[in-house]
Amino acid sequence: MPRTAAPPRTPPPTTTHRAADSARRRTSASVILRSVLEHGPVARSTVARLTGLSPASVTDYCAQFAALGLIREAPAPRRSKGVGRPHVPVDLDDARFVVGGVHVAVPYTTVALLDLRGRVVAERRLDHDGGTEPGRVLANAADGLGALLADAPGRTPLSVGVACGGWVDRDSGTIVEHPMLGWREVAVRDAIGARTGLPVHVDGHSRALVNGERLFGRARGSRSVLHLFVGNVVDAAFATHDEVHYGPRSQAGAIAHIPLAGGTELCDCGRTGCLQAELSERTLSRRAREAGVIAGVNPMHVVAAAADGDPIAVRLLVERARMIGRAVGLLLDVLNPDTVVVTEVGIIHREDCLRALREEVGPDRAAAVVPTSFPESVLAVAGGSVALDVFYRDPLGASASPPEPSPEPSSEPSSEPSSGFHRDRFNSETPNVDRPRGRPGASSS
Repeated sequence: MPRTAAPPRTPPPTTTHRAADSARRRTSASVILRSVLEHGPVARSTVARLTGLSPASVTDYCAQFAALGLIREAPAPRRSKGVGRPHVPVDLDDARFVVGGVHVAVPYTTVALLDLRGRVVAERRLDHDGGTEPGRVLANAADGLGALLADAPGRTPLSVGVACGGWVDRDSGTIVEHPMLGWREVAVRDAIGARTGLPVHVDGHSRALVNGERLFGRARGSRSVLHLFVGNVVDAAFATHDEVHYGPRSQAGAIAHIPLAGGTELCDCGRTGCLQAELSERTLSRRAREAGVIAGVNPMHVVAAAADGDPIAVRLLVERARMIGRAVGLLLDVLNPDTVVVTEVGIIHREDCLRALREEVGPDRAAAVVPTSFPESVLAVAGGSVALDVFYRDPLGASASPPEPSPEPSSEPSSEPSSGFHRDRFNSETPNVDRPRGRPGASSS
């Protein structure tokens, strides 16, 4: 009796094929959830049309998102014009999950909770009264996040984003160098992660804010975006087609020593007119003190004096905005982005400063230059955007096994940690944790 030939074996998928399939799934999940973020409430059929994915794929991913609590069906279904089932739109469920946001500035740290739309749920400022030793600052930040979470029952933390000026290496989660803080090779990811039990992502604040702008702000839909951050630290970030440029060990965006025409400030490097030396908030505050406008080091006091009609304060802010316009002009010449976003206290709060900036840039390009989309909470959004960028790039991976939600307040004490935080450490009396502030603004980074 003749033998029957064995059917050919299907070779197992190679590592390369598995990696490609995984990347495709991440990309599909990302574009679908971002479409719901941008257009929701939106029918699944519309999501399929917007993303170019099949209706079956969109339905499958939406089912996974719904099971994880990331989306929900909108209460009022939209009926189709013909026969058949009505189109039930879906929308982002922003009531359950939050990310933690930490922004480390020179005089203080900002901690916050943000929902999945990038909106600040809670925010506090932790002054560096006891100095800027890294271990202490990062421990206070973790404790501050725990205090916010304890006051937000029912919210489930997914991860923590940390943003800072200086040289920040995203891949290693390290602040490589921040001269104004005196930090070198600080393992931020490890320090915050060990204290919170949550995934921690770390990035420079300009790159973080580029991601915030493209997800939630004015730059959504722009093919290329430049962000210029002018605080105590002056740096920039550039993104094209949804990807931020990092360079080797995340050094891209270090523009502090670009020479600025008309600059008069002596820089620590020995040259005159370097961009950071000329534009930093330290320089603004020093000039305001020398002119008798303020007595301290807070640049917001200069803005307040200008709002009260002090002509010297107005002049200092407008002159600074014009110099920022020169810096923007240089960067526009080199990078030619569709949109330029500027974060700076005068430009955020005063129309005359924004007008001076645009005049210096020139009429042909003025419309491309806009202030930050987050004037009341830019530092909180910077920290949170680090985590939310990771989430929206891989929503299924980032939320596959979230911690349990925060418990409702109870009169019974408990020693069990919740949501990765050791809650017995966190209460309203935690040292260096301020109560929420109404208008934290953007300054002193």
